[in-house]
Amino acid sequence: MQIHPRALIVLGFLLVLSGFVIPFLMVLRIIQPGLLLSFFSYGASMAGLLLGLIGIAWYTGARKH
Repeated sequence: MQIHPRALIVLGFLLVLSGFVIPFLMVLRIIQPGLLLSFFSYGASMAGLLLGLIGIAWYTGARKH
């Protein structure tokens, strides 16, 4: 099973989006703020950024050849 670079970009975008939405909801007190949730949000944001960059690099490298 091979993962398409666009799938990595979309997954990275969704993770970065969740890394933005979760703290926003915590600030608005819609969800209860917590340390574990804050770490999850930060981790999701960093993982999404990393996956998105890998997907973009893979996509541009595949289009060059």
